[in-house]
Amino acid sequence: MTDIIKLTAAETAARIASGELTAVEVTEAHLARIEAVDEKVHAFLHVDREGALAQARAVDAKRERGERLGPLAGVPLALKDIFTTKDMPTTVGSKILEGWLPPYDATLTQRLRDADVVILGKTNMDEFAMGSSTENSAYGPTGNPWDLTRIPGGSGGGSSAALASFQAPLAIGTDTGGSIRQPAAVTGTVGVKPTYGGVSRYGMVAFSSSLDQGGPCARTVLDAALLHEAIAGHDPLDSTSIDAPVPPVVEAARSGSVAGMRVGVVKQFRGEGYQAGVLQRFDESVELLKELGAEIVELDCPSFDLALSAYYLIAPSECSSNLARFDGLRYGQRTGDDGTRSAEDVTALTREAGFGDEVKRRIMLGTYALSSGYYDAYYGSAQKVRTLITRDFEKAFEQVDVIVSPTTPTTAFPIGERADDPMAMYLADLCTIPTNLAGNSAMSLPCGLAPEDGLPVGLQIIAPALKDDRLYKVGAAVEAAFLNRWGHPLLEEAPSL
Repeated sequence: MTDIIKLTAAETAARIASGELTAVEVTEAHLARIEAVDEKVHAFLHVDREGALAQARAVDAKRERGERLGPLAGVPLALKDIFTTKDMPTTVGSKILEGWLPPYDATLTQRLRDADVVILGKTNMDEFAMGSSTENSAYGPTGNPWDLTRIPGGSGGGSSAALASFQAPLAIGTDTGGSIRQPAAVTGTVGVKPTYGGVSRYGMVAFSSSLDQGGPCARTVLDAALLHEAIAGHDPLDSTSIDAPVPPVVEAARSGSVAGMRVGVVKQFRGEGYQAGVLQRFDESVELLKELGAEIVELDCPSFDLALSAYYLIAPSECSSNLARFDGLRYGQRTGDDGTRSAEDVTALTREAGFGDEVKRRIMLGTYALSSGYYDAYYGSAQKVRTLITRDFEKAFEQVDVIVSPTTPTTAFPIGERADDPMAMYLADLCTIPTNLAGNSAMSLPCGLAPEDGLPVGLQIIAPALKDDRLYKVGAAVEAAFLNRWGHPLLEEAPSL
């Protein structure tokens, strides 16, 4: 069982296809692991044991009939509880949707099923994806498998923790301001934010519609590429979906190289607030890229300093609009409907009981920013800054092929340390937010452990829109170099649960 859960997704799929392992054996091994460790980690909100085994049996039946299996057939996956699933509850980490069973699958969910991926269950997350630590879940925090007293990143900490604790070889996250990349960084895993519109948002519960993007999470770059290819592509049900071919991400991951590439380093992505060990590992990564044949180019992107402020006006404004649909009348929780209260009173009581503090904070901030007399001063100005950030990226990508930076300014911080300080919490997204505002693609992958605390550090790679394959080309080269030099920090050094 231990050997099975340590396999990569690619290795697992190959062994299932050859008949060396059955999909049922693989699924049972991961279900056993969940039963053994998830009480401590709390990565999952819902585990669908019977459904997962039924999917696995269907894969084994296909192989026995001699049907060709896809590249991820039979591989288990942990799904962030923000995508609708008609056979499992979708709560988005909120009491307001506790127990809600959607009538349909998200497009991403359906594509996973079509690829014969085995969905183990739904993972914990910050409520409505609002947070940087997975402490804002209505169902309690998730622990980081490296140190269960520390956060696993947010908002997709359940998915990253499931990977790092070997409860699943693949996971799905969503990234609005860094919620795939930031958890990957602090748990020593790989997370990719595809180009905005590259993966369908149909059936993904909306937080900030112009920023939200689903994407793959894994323990290796190749595994992330295989999952990316399975879930990406145009969807006519999503008006923001890009009608363009999926970039050749798997091919890039299999032939990683940075020889002759121009790699940009932005001066705004370092300075006050950055942990010394994080910067040390980042600087070592830049030197490694030089050794691998890349040309390093210094970049100045002054508008990036304004990204955090712009994001925390745009995202709450869009969230205040999107969350207006949760009124206690159509679906989900309903509070105070005793026959004596008006619809308005029921809505107010439902929201008071159903939404957590961080969600309420962002709704109030967004509603204020959109209100008469303040729209131009706040939301309108933030959109202008967004345009400046996009232009800075455009200028940068005229000089370089990709940009690299630390993924997060620090390693995983203790649970509760920033719970009462929203600004300190928001600073965790310093390096990731500009990419969401511009719609570019980005990846985080492990680049070692910080010497002062022995916790994982993430290297962020940013590529232009629709050039997602560059992430995998660079990421695979860096990963291979790290493996040859130091070994994989997760697979070899992560503490045992």
